[in-house]
This record gives sequence, structure tokens and C-alpha cells, in this order.
Amino acid sequence: MEVLTIRGGRPLAGTVSVCGGKNAVLPMMAASLMIKGKTVLHNVPPLSDVESMSRILGCFGAKIKRENEDMEIDASALTFRSVPEEKMKMIRASNLIWGPLLDRFGRAELPYPGGCRIGLRPMDLHFKGMSLLGVAIEDRGGLIFSRGYKRKGTTICLDYPSVGATENILMAAVRADGSTVIRNAAREPEIAELCLFLNRCGASIRGIGGDALFIDGVRELRGSEYTVLPDRIVGGTLLLSALISAGDIILNNIGFDQLSNVASKLAETGAEVTIDEHSLRLKSNGRYRGVDLRTMPYPGFPTDLQPPFTAAMTKAAGVSVIKEDIFEHRLEFCSELKKLGAKISVDGRIAVVKGRTDLVGAEVEATDLRGGAALILAGLAAEGCTVVKGVSYIDRGYPAVERCLCRLGADISRSEK
Repeated sequence: MEVLTIRGGRPLAGTVSVCGGKNAVLPMMAASLMIKGKTVLHNVPPLSDVESMSRILGCFGAKIKRENEDMEIDASALTFRSVPEEKMKMIRASNLIWGPLLDRFGRAELPYPGGCRIGLRPMDLHFKGMSLLGVAIEDRGGLIFSRGYKRKGTTICLDYPSVGATENILMAAVRADGSTVIRNAAREPEIAELCLFLNRCGASIRGIGGDALFIDGVRELRGSEYTVLPDRIVGGTLLLSALISAGDIILNNIGFDQLSNVASKLAETGAEVTIDEHSLRLKSNGRYRGVDLRTMPYPGFPTDLQPPFTAAMTKAAGVSVIKEDIFEHRLEFCSELKKLGAKISVDGRIAVVKGRTDLVGAEVEATDLRGGAALILAGLAAEGCTVVKGVSYIDRGYPAVERCLCRLGADISRSEK
């Protein structure tokens, strides 16, 4: 079992380039199944989730080549089959192959996906959208059997702006007969990136960036190249690491548009936030104030940054109230923060954090990706040594996190225990 050992109390400082976005590249990888040719993606992050998706694509015969941050996917010759359940359970994003499989084969047989245990993420909105496109769906004891040889364009209004449902329906509609409108679509930057990628491959999608997407079905998609945008969640986590450690960090390849909702909330704490066209800087003297937070669909504050933000509030002046409106179990990491001395009370989806706490190193365990990031941030500010178990969760979204933080001055190492 691998663990991260952190010796806290060192301000983080320096300039860093943010890796490619996990939540952007995974749907693009899934979409490559729709292309009878080669897809080349640049700025692909070295994450375990990317490896898991690669293995899923390989189940159908896709040939994948990796060289540093470049990935070539050749889906020229695929074979229809059902994905083994153990592969689907590795990541939540495995469900994103549903739309592409319907496009390539007209049918799909999939187990339900897995992922972090942060709450219910039902597939009902996926089912609704696919059904309206003319896909016949049957649940056979936990397996999704679907047939959609002749998908027809239609208007779909999502009850909630689900990212996964928007992506799946979008990919199933790209080559459907006629035009499709997705209303109340998710607006996250990763959705826009998927649309731009598909358009480069020959799709016809309008309304990109808005809450209504207009898709005109096309006859075929062609192979293309695309550079994945930087990961806004990794970028936000790094800014928060500067806040909690009294540090000074510059993100040199990420713009304000990606992190405007996060930058404005960080500025409320009293930290110095500097914005340039292609960079963000946060400078902290360690004496910042607590602020209240509520997670919401984009352009609201992202749920994926709530755990590290909550960790940062343990060192802020005053009391912060955190409301998690996306995932009902996302606050479970708070019990681990308490082992470090954090003063947090949780009632359902609301956490009340009393700040200016003297955190003290202890052994803690990550049980999900973003909760793991919160424990690392708390360890950076804690006195003494913090040992974080459950590193496999963290590796799903933060590539070689210890190397990145060491370059910024942290005392953190990975070892076997």
C-alpha cells in the first residue's frame, strides 16, 4: 500500500504549468470510438483514470499509443462486445462510451459504472435522453442493454444540467437523423471542449458554452488532432495550497475564464489574486478570513473543489459555512480532517468550519479523489508529520502530486507501507 508522508509548515511558492484536464480528455477518448480512423490528443495527463479508459477502449480493439503527453487512438477496426464489469467499475466516466457505442454499432451492452463513493449519480437522465432519440433500453439485472440503430433528432430538456448525461446524449445525437436540441445542458468548460473537438472531427454543433446545444446530424466523423485544455480543478487545488500554506503560486497556462468562479471566491478571503490573460497568481500571508460557500452547477463553484476549499477554511479567521448541493456524501472526508484537529460539524450536506485551528499531523485515509486532495492540503498546514493512505484515489485526478508539490517547496514523499 502506498502512502504520502507530508511534513507541514512550509510555504509553497513558484510557477507551475497545469496538466491537461481529466474531465475533458475522458469524454474525448470515449468519442474516439465513433471515428473510423486515428484521433490524436495532446496534453493528456498521466492519470490512472486515463489508463482505465484506455483499457476500456482496448476491449473493443482500439489501438492506443502514448508518448509523453501525446496519445494516438486508432479505432479503425473495432469489434462489438460487452465491457467486463470490473473495468466499468474502475471509473465513473466509463458510462461515456454508451453514446459512442450506439453511434458505432447501433447497440450497447454495459454494466453500470463505478467511481468514487461520494453519492448517488443515477443514470435516469441518460436513459431519458437516449429514449427520446429512439434508443430502446432494457435493464437486465444491472446490465444496460440498448438498441439504437436508427436514432432520430428530437428536443430533449434535461431536468438537471448533468455533465455526464449532456455528454452521452450529445455523442449519441451527432450522427442521428435530423436535428437535436439539448436544453438545460450542462455548461462546464469540459462540455464546450467536447463540442469543439467533435466539430473538428466533422460534427455540426452550435450554441457551445450555452445551456442549449443544437446538433445537426452528419454522415460521418473523421480523425483529427486536439489539445486538451488545462485542468481547472488541479489549478484550483494548487491555488488553495498557496492559500493554506501562506504561499505564492503562479499558474502560467490557465486563464481567468476557466477559474473565474474560484478566483472570485478566493479573493473574498483577502488573499491577493492577480489575473493575467493566460495566468493566475495567488499570494497569501496566511492570515485570511473564512467565507461561506455553496456548490452549484457551472458557472457556480465546482463541487470538485469544495473539499480542498473546506480544508483551507480550517486555517481561516472566523466561521465558514459550506453547503454541498451536488453530492450527498461529499462531506464524508471531514471525519478524516478532524483527526488532524479540524473543528468541523457536519449536518447532512452542510459543514460548519471553525477556523484558525492548530492542525497536528496524524494518519488519515482518503476514500475519494477530492477528499484526498483536502487531506493533502491540511497536511501542508499541519504541525509535524501527516500520513495519507488511499493514494490510489488521489492518483485518479492529480498526476504525481508529490512531485508537483515538492517543486513548489513542499516536504512530501511517496512510499510503500
